[in-house]
Amino acid sequence: MSEPSTKPNADVLLAAVRNSRARLVETVTPLTPEQLRQQSYDTEWSIAQVLSHIGTGSVFFKLILQAGLDGEAAPGMDLMRPVWDEWNAKSPEQQAHDGLAADGEYLAALESLNAQQRADWQLELFGEIRDFPNLVTMRVGEHAVHTWDVVAALDPSARLAPDAVDILIDTLGPLAGWVGKPLDQQLVVGVETDNPSRNFVLTVDADGATLEPLDARSDADRLLALPAEAFVRLVYGRLDPEHTPAAADDPILEVLRRVFVGF
Repeated sequence: MSEPSTKPNADVLLAAVRNSRARLVETVTPLTPEQLRQQSYDTEWSIAQVLSHIGTGSVFFKLILQAGLDGEAAPGMDLMRPVWDEWNAKSPEQQAHDGLAADGEYLAALESLNAQQRADWQLELFGEIRDFPNLVTMRVGEHAVHTWDVVAALDPSARLAPDAVDILIDTLGPLAGWVGKPLDQQLVVGVETDNPSRNFVLTVDADGATLEPLDARSDADRLLALPAEAFVRLVYGRLDPEHTPAAADDPILEVLRRVFVGF
């Protein structure tokens, strides 16, 4: 079984966020007003609305960053309701412009912390004590996946950024448990990925889903082999047939798409 020798440090994580932002800016900047109104990969959001989501998330997590620096409790979601109302009222052009601006401001705030601030930063968030690398890892997932939502709407062959995949492939266990939908009958699937190479056992039953390192292939009913990039998108609910690499297509994916429906 292949596992990462060390967890990525803050510099590696910040570089992935920086690269994802560059990809987003490069993609969005030349878009016409009509393209901003085009449906993103998310069937309920336009491209502009994805950018609004990235923007409001930037506002919220900048408050979270500051709370950790100040030794205060994490801000409540109630603070975001007027922010969401404000951003929902913006035009698509404003959502795109302001979303990119807020995204840049949050990245700058993350990068502004010195080594001691990074080492000291912690905050109870979503039921766990988080440190600075945890916080930046959250941003990698949020940013890279929603950037793909935009890019894939314009280029169906688009893939998640490789540096983000290298990080996210090792964060899927808790996410699978949180988002996985239950099945009436137990299903145990061994998952083998490449680029990077990992082995997992995915169990889905009436209680939901669990994803753990695979110690023995005999633990699984069957094996699913696919690129790590595709497996990350599967767990994030973004591996529909039209966006599945031909070499990775497998009948079991039809079942797993019902388990991981997206969020």
